[in-house]
Amino acid sequence: MQDALRIITLLILINIGLVAYFLTLGVLFPRRVAKTRTVADLMPGRSFAVGLVNFLFFGAITLVLFNITERVGNQFVKTILTLPALFFLAVLGIGLSFGLAGMVQLVGERLAPAQTSFRRTLWGTLALSLGSSLPFVGWFLLLPYAGLLGLGAFIIGFFWREQTSPS
Repeated sequence: MQDALRIITLLILINIGLVAYFLTLGVLFPRRVAKTRTVADLMPGRSFAVGLVNFLFFGAITLVLFNITERVGNQFVKTILTLPALFFLAVLGIGLSFGLAGMVQLVGERLAPAQTSFRRTLWGTLALSLGSSLPFVGWFLLLPYAGLLGLGAFIIGFFWREQTSPS
């Protein structure tokens, strides 16, 4: 019983932290998160494909660089090879963070369209995080799908221009 109480407490604290994190991202970078949300809404298939390809590519480069650093004996060379690996890891982390922030906005907008931005972010974060905590289906299907879709939407958002109607 004590373990179940600890798990529930941990889940509540993690969700509170995630809500605060995604609210802060949305406040500090409103245009980037909004563009990521829009791209994810308009082009989900393309966004997922771009996110998957980029995640696999940069993830493979990062793993190879970390693997090489473990086999090198010289400390200077090890440091030189670790820096690009950490850079690629940081870029993936930033992309996934913004991507998930956009996905939280999208889920929140679909769940509670008439609510304030705060409540949409709250409901979107809770729905996505609790859904992703579901064993097997959430871990291996929902979370990777949302993360890769968001990552792809974040990347496409740098190159995508909204169509403006000629007037």
